[in-house]
Amino acid sequence: ISPVPPYSREQPIFTTRAHVFQIDPSTKKNWVPASKQAVTVSYFYDSTRNSYRIISVDGAKVIINSTITPNMTFTKTSQKFGQWADSRANTVFGLGFPSEQQLTKFAEKFQEVKEAAKLARDRSQEKIETSSNHSQESGRETPSSTQASSVNGTDDEKASHSGPAEAHLKSENDKLKIALAQSSSNVKKWETELQSLRESNARLSTALQESAASIEHWKKQFSACKEENDQLKGKIEELEEQCNEINKEKERNAQLSRRLQELETELQDKELELEELRKQGEIIPELMSECESVSEQLQAAEKKNKDLEEKVRTLRTEVEESKHRQTNLKTELKNFLDVLDGKIDELHDFRQGLSKLGVDN
Repeated sequence: ISPVPPYSREQPIFTTRAHVFQIDPSTKKNWVPASKQAVTVSYFYDSTRNSYRIISVDGAKVIINSTITPNMTFTKTSQKFGQWADSRANTVFGLGFPSEQQLTKFAEKFQEVKEAAKLARDRSQEKIETSSNHSQESGRETPSSTQASSVNGTDDEKASHSGPAEAHLKSENDKLKIALAQSSSNVKKWETELQSLRESNARLSTALQESAASIEHWKKQFSACKEENDQLKGKIEELEEQCNEINKEKERNAQLSRRLQELETELQDKELELEELRKQGEIIPELMSECESVSEQLQAAEKKNKDLEEKVRTLRTEVEESKHRQTNLKTELKNFLDVLDGKIDELHDFRQGLSKLGVDN
């Protein structure tokens, strides 16, 4: 439902988008929102009436229908807000723009339209004055012509006085023909625009259906990503358990390292003891009888030393294997965390795309 008839001669000359407000009729101070969101606000020019209007429609509701007059003034009250008073509508309209640049363009266009309306009014007054003067001159000439015709009463004189009237009627007829031709062309043009609007509506309907299908597709993708996220959480829990096992393994390795140091210390002590026994065997020849027992002890100590060395090698091998397993586990954990970070980034991008898609819709 538009305030502009479909076959009118009004044409949009400037269009922008803004939030529309009207002054509260009771307080005349507070602003009342006329639209829930930013709507299209357009300047229209009526070539028939030679007038300008500001029109805005929110759905099926006309929220601005203001005819511009030379006495109107558009006032900027802030960087993004402007207003003007319409005495015919008995209200004050306010517009909130997204940027100061759009407000400036709208204000400049308002001034241009105001000047054009003033010029149109001046021309209209000149035409009225010219027509009035012409009618007065015709009124003054009519009695003389009537008197002449009544005196002479010839057919030739009657024909001579009826000539200007016929020329005037012919001129008016030509003007009507031109206006009719313009009206026919405007009708065809508006029919074409109506057809284009229908086609645009059909395209929008198709796009809406595609958007709905895309939303369903993204919902499925979101469900799949949610399941994958749950699986990743389970994998994280498993890795945390493995990390706990790694920590326990570290504690065991530390215990083995301490035990290894103790065995090395004990081995050094045994070596010192063995060295002392050797010195005693060299210094005291009288203890030859005891040398056999010392030799036996020495052999036992050497055997024990070999056993200890074997244990040391075994413990060192176990430590190296433990370190190797720990390194492999760290590498696997790092790779998994890298994959997990990538999946989380993809999920974050997907959520942002989904949010943007919801806002656009």
